[in-house]
Amino acid sequence: MDRLSAREFSTRGFKRQDSDSPIIVTNYCGEDIWPGIVTQSGTGPAEGGFRLQPGESKNQTVSAGWGGRVWGRTNCTFNDAGTASSNGTGKACYTGDCNSALNCIVTGETPATLAEFYLDDSNGKTWYDISLVDGYNVPMAIVMQPLANSSLEDIPPNLTNPSCVATLGELKEPGYDPYTSGYEIFLGTNSSYPLPFDRNVDDSHVARWCPWDLQLSPPQKPGDGVYPYPDDNIQRPAFDPCYSACAKYNTPDYCCTTPEYGRGNCKAGDWGKAAKTVCPDAYSYALDDDSSMFMAPSGGGFQVVFCPGGRSTTILSSEREATQQMKNGSTPSGNANPGESPQKRHLTKKTGRRHV
Repeated sequence: MDRLSAREFSTRGFKRQDSDSPIIVTNYCGEDIWPGIVTQSGTGPAEGGFRLQPGESKNQTVSAGWGGRVWGRTNCTFNDAGTASSNGTGKACYTGDCNSALNCIVTGETPATLAEFYLDDSNGKTWYDISLVDGYNVPMAIVMQPLANSSLEDIPPNLTNPSCVATLGELKEPGYDPYTSGYEIFLGTNSSYPLPFDRNVDDSHVARWCPWDLQLSPPQKPGDGVYPYPDDNIQRPAFDPCYSACAKYNTPDYCCTTPEYGRGNCKAGDWGKAAKTVCPDAYSYALDDDSSMFMAPSGGGFQVVFCPGGRSTTILSSEREATQQMKNGSTPSGNANPGESPQKRHLTKKTGRRHV
């Protein structure tokens, strides 16, 4: 398929061909995940919460113009009524709990990694992101589903599918290449349109990026009640959910909520810098738009993947010119082998491989 010219890309009326779009949620973690979904505009999916065993997916639909968020809840226990206990009180999940209900109608408790969506704005664009503004609990990726929309099939998939992996044991080694490690398709991309991955972060980074005071369950303070520096002798758990500074302290300088700390004045701070190191394509603080927000023409659906494997992506920094072209309404070229078509991403995955 020939690429659209810049003018055609910006002037065609991109509308979804069906009234609904799929929101697929997939669990590739080693344990059960209870996704939570909250609708902020439009018509949301039929279920706002459910259980996914390892390897399971659930496909629901949302309306045009839907805005909402998806996150993963961990270590949950629900009774037959979908509450935390026999009398309906208590906390149901270790992270991401939403008022102890299986079917979420409110946003989950912090810390939680978020996938945020605003489909089909008035200009025919869809906006989405992975956010650590509420903290981090599980690795996450977002994979755009082009459906039958030719405008989306023209977009190289390595410009649209971010991943955030900041958990010890989930991160592949620096220089990891999924396309030579047994995967024909990895997070909707292939070797013709490879995802750009961070090449610097290693296990020591993801084990240590969350400071003690922002950990959900920090270890006991040794000695005289303070953490030593350096803290190499204190064992950190492999699963260590992390509050953002805003979620923990809720102050204007961390949350960017007053004119004094508004746009242009509010900075990432130590937390934001650490979060951006381990997940370059994720929101690290409230005003981190330029290096965290993804845009595509309207008309597609999305898959949210928990524990996607691989490494965190660097799409918005390494493909800055191409992603900016998309936001400006031009056709991006992306990083591809000459002569290959984006439709190559529809190859059949290899037997036994988990990635889509």
